[in-house]
Amino acid sequence: MRILTAALCALTLLATGAQAQTLKDFLATVMQKWTAPFEPFQLIGNIYYVGTEGIAVYVIKTSQGLILMDTAMPQSTGTIKDSITKLGFKVADIKIILNSHAHIDHTGGFAEIKKETGAQLVAGERDKPLLEGGYYPGDEKNEDLAFAPVKVDRVVKEGDKVTLGDTALIAHATPGHSPGCTSWEMTVKDADQSREVLFFCSGTVALNRLVGQPTYPGIVDDYRATYAKVKAMKIDVLLGPHPEVYGMQAKRAQMKEGAPNPFVKPGELATYASGLSEEFDKQLARQTAALEKK
Repeated sequence: MRILTAALCALTLLATGAQAQTLKDFLATVMQKWTAPFEPFQLIGNIYYVGTEGIAVYVIKTSQGLILMDTAMPQSTGTIKDSITKLGFKVADIKIILNSHAHIDHTGGFAEIKKETGAQLVAGERDKPLLEGGYYPGDEKNEDLAFAPVKVDRVVKEGDKVTLGDTALIAHATPGHSPGCTSWEMTVKDADQSREVLFFCSGTVALNRLVGQPTYPGIVDDYRATYAKVKAMKIDVLLGPHPEVYGMQAKRAQMKEGAPNPFVKPGELATYASGLSEEFDKQLARQTAALEKK
């Protein structure tokens, strides 16, 4: 049941697939995709994809070890470690673990990997209690959304920098999807050019309550501020917590040696954020209407 409930967090998938399937079939399809292995690959510069078919996980290679960005569902931890090894890296070389947001489908392997490697876990300040409590905000007693609690070694706010060797990432507070939702920006080398990359946390409503008893106070204002912020950012490469956010599989299929990297797509973030904002307004209107009927 925990797995099926967590699958509801994929709001983008729900919006496009649920009408054509029964809920049971839809959830089964989502979970199959979320846990299916995907061949790891070098995405751009020193960024590598080590996630599953439906949940994005990244490894960033630096001169002093590896940075791991998120994990996936708890049962996929072994798959992620296998993918890291398949690329020729060592799991033991993970020195820093970064979190985008504290939901089970992106934190499921933190406790295990942190214990195994001794890596430092870094997360948004407002998500620290969620990670250390292993719960979903506003639904703390829901075991279906619980995950193994894990100690946060460092919290970050807007503009804080995390550095390992020759690589630095800048934290951007983009709350809404979770209170401490954090997007991470870094610069990579793409042939002879520098590219700005953003690991966008998320901006979907998913299981969040926006009205009545909201998931957390100020959530509506947080979402709107996040959309405005990311629309204004100048980013060359959009990455995200789920592959469908940036069309990973289609772009991966287009990759050819000597050809331009298809993941370089300036303007994609602003377009994506505009779509999220429009969907948010619809969700807010639906939840408001439902509350007024009670």
